[in-house]
Amino acid sequence: MAKVYVSDHPLVKHKLTHLRDKDTDPKKFRELIREITLLLAYEATRDLEVAPTKVETPLTTTVGYKLKEPIGLIPILRAGLGMVEGIWEMIPSAEVWHIGLFRDEQTLRPVAYYNRLPIHPTVSVCLFLDPMLATGGSAVKTVEILKAWGARRIKFMGLIAAPEGIEALSTQHPDVDIYVAAVDEHLNEIGYIVPGLGDAGDRQFGTG
Repeated sequence: MAKVYVSDHPLVKHKLTHLRDKDTDPKKFRELIREITLLLAYEATRDLEVAPTKVETPLTTTVGYKLKEPIGLIPILRAGLGMVEGIWEMIPSAEVWHIGLFRDEQTLRPVAYYNRLPIHPTVSVCLFLDPMLATGGSAVKTVEILKAWGARRIKFMGLIAAPEGIEALSTQHPDVDIYVAAVDEHLNEIGYIVPGLGDAGDRQFGTG
């Protein structure tokens, strides 16, 4: 069954409060997304495999460790783009591939319009990034795309989730762990998370 990790870190709670604030401007909003993502990434990458390696210190030779598995970041366009930089600060070698999905506002179902995955998988672990896990439709569709591509280990990283989205993703793909900063109350009648933070894409890019 999927593991659902909800951060209880004080810094995450503090920064998420500012992220929710309707008066936070796009520049600050983007900075907060990067900072929260960086903090969440510590937990999402906790189980990555490492291999021992020798390293020369100024005093002697000792044993260190290096990441054994290549990591792929798959931001869901466009809102997921803001989460890439935070993880790149920690894992600059991570590859980045893009999948474009939008939600049909009438049916609330995801519609795929862009896919730049290579022909064959080049990474061992995929972190797919989307600030909001609302209905779960886009997340389920993304996992289907990644599994069809041949991805072996997939994790979801987001900022805020609704119980409905967690239920949908974990039911359809119980092998995909979920890492978020908070789980909110519910979805409203048009599928937005309440209390939420509005449209994460519009607020990042100043288009709301």
